[in-house]
Amino acid sequence: MVLKSPVELPEPGADRDLVDERPPRESKHVVVRAAQRIGALSARRRALLTVVGTLLALGALVLVLAGRWGRFASAAVSASWWALTAATVLQTASLVARSESWNVCVHAAGGTVGRRRLYRAAGAGYVGNIVNGELGFALRIAALRRAAPRESPKAGVLAATEVPIVLTEVALATLFSFTLVAPLGLPWWTPLVAFIAVLAAVAGLARLARRHPSGWWKGLSALGDARARARVALFVALAVSAQIARNWLMLHASGVHASVFDATAVLIAVAVLGVLPVGPGVGAAAMVLILGASGVAGVSAAGVLLTATGTLGALAYAGWGLADGFWTKRRTRRLRLPAPATARQAPALT
Repeated sequence: MVLKSPVELPEPGADRDLVDERPPRESKHVVVRAAQRIGALSARRRALLTVVGTLLALGALVLVLAGRWGRFASAAVSASWWALTAATVLQTASLVARSESWNVCVHAAGGTVGRRRLYRAAGAGYVGNIVNGELGFALRIAALRRAAPRESPKAGVLAATEVPIVLTEVALATLFSFTLVAPLGLPWWTPLVAFIAVLAAVAGLARLARRHPSGWWKGLSALGDARARARVALFVALAVSAQIARNWLMLHASGVHASVFDATAVLIAVAVLGVLPVGPGVGAAAMVLILGASGVAGVSAAGVLLTATGTLGALAYAGWGLADGFWTKRRTRRLRLPAPATARQAPALT
């Protein structure tokens, strides 16, 4: 009788080892980890670039103002309190109008979140805009998803809801970019060509949004709906008008006699420079770039005041969001409290 050798069973971790020995290209976990590392690395590099860009912008401003600090200080101090208050109110009004345009886009994409909750999430994002536009964009989406995960679309769809707003802003910027022809020496036909290109992009994306009503394309639904598209354009125009008025007010408060077209050119420059990692110094940089010939000290002071009032407006909006959220939670808790027990009535005598 020949005894058979016992069958060797694999060790409990053998299968796991074989799976882990697959090439990284075949392992989904490795790919996900690599993507997360790349994203974290790019975020750290973006933060570092923002810090470096802010320092460079401030350094350039210091060099430009060398020997003009007295005029810069007098121009900044000459701004009246009512002008600063009005500029802060205009900034807050601009943020409210832009929040409403985002509300239209989110609801067109299938969201059912309430307006006040969406406004509170937008306020958190606008605080991030003080540092960097990308940070504010990410904070806005994360705040809304955290506050209303069931009533708001997915993160990818929410990211796409920004496209109709940005395209509308770009269309308005190209429409009024004739104000940059003289300061930057551009050809006269540049604004017309840019405006036609933006309109073509809007028409093409609207058609694609109607043909693909699912996935992240739902974020572009506001472009395919004529009523939603008109409402987005209206509120974006109100937000842009408030920003132009704020630029004009800060220029005159600093002693710079600028026109509405100059204030519009500054707004376009702020939007373009905001893509770069310049940080809070974008206002002064845009002022010097567009209106530096009118007096570096005055326009630099206007840029600093522009940044200050913009920061105050964003903080005021975010402060309202925090207070409203606290008050809403407190009211909800009161409504959920059980009703006080009533005394048991005595049985009636017969």
